Amino acid sequence: QLHLVESGGGLVQPGGSLRLSCLVSGRTLDYYSIGWFRQAPGKEREGASCISSNGNSTNYAHSVKGRYTTSRDNAKNTVYLEISSLTPEDTGVYYCAASHHGCTVLVGTWFDFWGQGTQVTVSS
Repeated sequence: QLHLVESGGGLVQPGGSLRLSCLVSGRTLDYYSIGWFRQAPGKEREGASCISSNGNSTNYAHSVKGRYTTSRDNAKNTVYLEISSLTPEDTGVYYCAASHHGCTVLVGTWFDFWGQGTQVTVSS
């Protein structure tokens, strides 16, 4: 069983940036692609980014390209999501999730293990 815990969320002003972390435990992180998903208030959860198990490949939703950057440090069992130029539309709960598959598609059904989420609120 894989256990994922997100952190780094909070209240941020528009135009600001933040870095979310996803700490993975239970099994080695080396075999899993890690995705980040977000769920805005009143909306369905959507995929934002994914990084392959070896970190050599990433995939981003069109809506976040250029502002979201995902990276990983397998030695620390941690995956990161950096978000820049935050807008109120980035507000939501952010989840990280692990998959045995690659990052070809950003759909929740491809991911087997999920964290509990961290709240990001962008407001002045």
